[in-house]
Amino acid sequence: MALKDGLLAEFDHEMGTTHKLLMRVPEDKLAWKPHAKSMSLGGLATHVANIPMWGARILNATFYDLAAAPAPLSEPTSRAAVLERFEESTKQARAALAKTDAELTAQWSLKRGDQEVYSIPRVAAFRSFVLSHMIHHRGQLSVYLRLNDVPLPAMYGPTADEG
Repeated sequence: MALKDGLLAEFDHEMGTTHKLLMRVPEDKLAWKPHAKSMSLGGLATHVANIPMWGARILNATFYDLAAAPAPLSEPTSRAAVLERFEESTKQARAALAKTDAELTAQWSLKRGDQEVYSIPRVAAFRSFVLSHMIHHRGQLSVYLRLNDVPLPAMYGPTADEG
């Protein structure tokens, strides 16, 4: 089995789970924050929706330069806007997974200008920056939703809301 086959199965599962959670984002709570230093619920949902975009950046280039990073995303105005961003970024990342094992194991670097922060195989960067990063922030989002009495969907088994 090719590396991409395993990655595609993992990617599809995690993106499907993420979509179920983003569908629960309440339109009337987008500005809600659990703490003054926290992201808003809408800001966190937007971040989660944009994480798959890293997939195409990792798989279609040999490095990413943090010094050239775009400005932060604006706050969403609706759940539909969050879902649209998620669907587009997921589509781009999935298309970028059409790589050979040699391409997936090639080195990828994170840079800040002329400084290389680190270099790892693309497959490791994809798992870290896309999959693990997504799971981490999806966990945060599930707490935000729970604190707002939004029923949580099953992710890795039943929740208190869905058996």
